Amino acid sequence: MRIVSGKYKGRAINPPRNLRARPTTDFAKENLFNVLGNLLDFEECDVLDLFAGTGSISYEFASRGARSVTSVEINPVHYNFIRQTAAQLGIGNLYAVKANVFLYLKSCPKQFDVIFSDAPYDLAGSEQVVRLVLENDLLRPEGVLIFEHSKKMNFSAYPEFWQQRSYGSVQFSFFRRQ
Repeated sequence: MRIVSGKYKGRAINPPRNLRARPTTDFAKENLFNVLGNLLDFEECDVLDLFAGTGSISYEFASRGARSVTSVEINPVHYNFIRQTAAQLGIGNLYAVKANVFLYLKSCPKQFDVIFSDAPYDLAGSEQVVRLVLENDLLRPEGVLIFEHSKKMNFSAYPEFWQQRSYGSVQFSFFRRQ
């Protein structure tokens, strides 16, 4: 796994073997950030990375100059890995939060320009992230929510659904505030 672009481009991220995460593939990340690059000025963005896992997406946003990146992860091994990696890379604007994502979304005190969610594909109820983000008004105007999921899920009936992109086995559904 590597950082695809920006200040830390090419830096390898080597999570320990005991990390039970499914990082977003470099191919999917590269395409995701190509889409987002046409929508956003990364340097003006506050980013929320849910189910952060290895922190791969968080590092990409930080590498591209995001104003702030908040990584939410409940697993203590993953949480510590994100903190250690951010420190090793010298990323001062990445904030790791050890929390249950669903509880965090119910009590989060701020809004974000980008919210990225990569829940485990087999996590029951993971689609509730979309509802919680929208109901709790966590997305700023013109903000975007990206939900990574398996091909089994379809969000096109949501009024805030904007588009879906497919990169191999990875699906990204995009939502914009109405």
